[in-house]
Amino acid sequence: MRSMRRQGQGLVDAGALRLDALQARKKLLRFGRSPIHAWGVFAEEPIAAGDMVIEYRGEIIRSAVADKRERLYTEMQVGSDYMFRVDEDTVVDATFKGSLARFVNHSCDPNCYTQIIVVDGVKKIIIYAKRAIATGEELSYDYKFPLEEKEEERVPCHCGAAKCRGYM
Repeated sequence: MRSMRRQGQGLVDAGALRLDALQARKKLLRFGRSPIHAWGVFAEEPIAAGDMVIEYRGEIIRSAVADKRERLYTEMQVGSDYMFRVDEDTVVDATFKGSLARFVNHSCDPNCYTQIIVVDGVKKIIIYAKRAIATGEELSYDYKFPLEEKEEERVPCHCGAAKCRGYM
């Protein structure tokens, strides 16, 4: 169930902010091979600290459905699934349909962070720049997986950060 443990850092009411306004604020990004893990997302323009980078989009499902899908994806040997927990009851599954944001990798020293905001009564996952990001730099955020009790069940981290925890 490790894939569903990504959680935003609080809830913000975006009030009158419309989804089309969010889309207009997206940054120019590139998909490519990552030194962290498989594929990654890279900035194609400088991004200032605090700027919205991209919305994490996918199919909105209930937690029970996400649990079933995770087992199914394992049986199908999908490899990586891309599920982001929004709250106790809701998960965004971007495994087969979702935005480029699903390829943003984990880092113990990330340059981005996630925030759950409410737009027109709907919760949205937004990735923001934690600090200034240079053109060509890979985007990352802390997945915040809870630490498993058994070491063999922990998800190893390969972020390469100076202060890498060794696990996600």
